[in-house]
Amino acid sequence: MKGQTGTCELCLREGARLTEHHLIPKEEGGTHLETGMLCSPCHRQIHNLYTNQELALRLGTIERLRDDEKIKKFLKWIKKQPATASVKMKKSNERKRKRR
Repeated sequence: MKGQTGTCELCLREGARLTEHHLIPKEEGGTHLETGMLCSPCHRQIHNLYTNQELALRLGTIERLRDDEKIKKFLKWIKKQPATASVKMKKSNERKRKRR
């Protein structure tokens, strides 16, 4: 599914190159469960902010992700960026200290 363009389910930007995001990470048992199609910046930001365990336990839907305080500021910003823009991402300091 890589290389597909469309609307990101998280930030709702149109014309973005999409990647498949397992709403429950594969490492947490989500291999055959629901996925969402996200633009690369949103997908990377999710994994920069949250551990796989956090995603599995409390953020297993697009709506829960969109409503979480950690990502709201990013979503407000990314919505203003062109869908084709290359965006640099960094792990949060909190996330750097966590292991899974």
